[in-house]
Amino acid sequence: MQQEGREILIITTLIIVVIVVFLIILFTVFQRRKNKLLQERNSIKKQFEREIAETQIEIREETLRNISWELHDNIGQLLTLAKIQLQHASPDNMGEITETITKSLTEIRALSKSINPEFINNIKFIDALQLEIERFNRLNYINARLTILGETKEVNQKHGIIIFRVLQEFFSNTIKHSKATNLDVVLEYRNNVLDIVAKDNGVGFEVEKVTLKGIGLQNIKARIKLIKAKATLKSEPKKGTTLTINYYF
Repeated sequence: MQQEGREILIITTLIIVVIVVFLIILFTVFQRRKNKLLQERNSIKKQFEREIAETQIEIREETLRNISWELHDNIGQLLTLAKIQLQHASPDNMGEITETITKSLTEIRALSKSINPEFINNIKFIDALQLEIERFNRLNYINARLTILGETKEVNQKHGIIIFRVLQEFFSNTIKHSKATNLDVVLEYRNNVLDIVAKDNGVGFEVEKVTLKGIGLQNIKARIKLIKAKATLKSEPKKGTTLTINYYF
């Protein structure tokens, strides 16, 4: 009887030891997986913040380039015209002089919005996009149009920076290389998705024959992936180029 009791005690002790060891191993594995997930999450967060910082710098650099061109090509010409008009001022042309100076002041006020550092740091997607479209039309770079469909929702501020920079790259390529006369941008809000379509009527190209790096598609897809969105670039010779972004709220 005592022997049986001793065996039961030993077996019970062994079972308890096995259970304890199993629980320790399980806890250790769980803790390691948890730590790994936390490290991966921190790594993704750091990568995202680094990408946001780099994107803000790129937007600032692009903005400064645009300001430089605008000062030279637009405001500089307006002020030169005003100077010539003033040199030949008379009661008959005072209206023209006033109009030229007023237009110059309007252009300078528009520029001041872009120069403000808060514009870059606290950029709102739709506001920034509207300013960009207005600038293209004001400077006669291209006939640009922005169409907004559906009930608007505010895009995450950091996500908006990424999307705006991607569109800015597309606009830059359109104006510099596509020989396009029209640029249409459509924002369509539907349920929890924002579909963005930017399309030009330029010369286009064969996507499969163009180096991805050359058209920035690799960079576009990498950035869009960070905000869990999708980007598609389509183009055909003589049929223009279309960039589609699907952003999920």
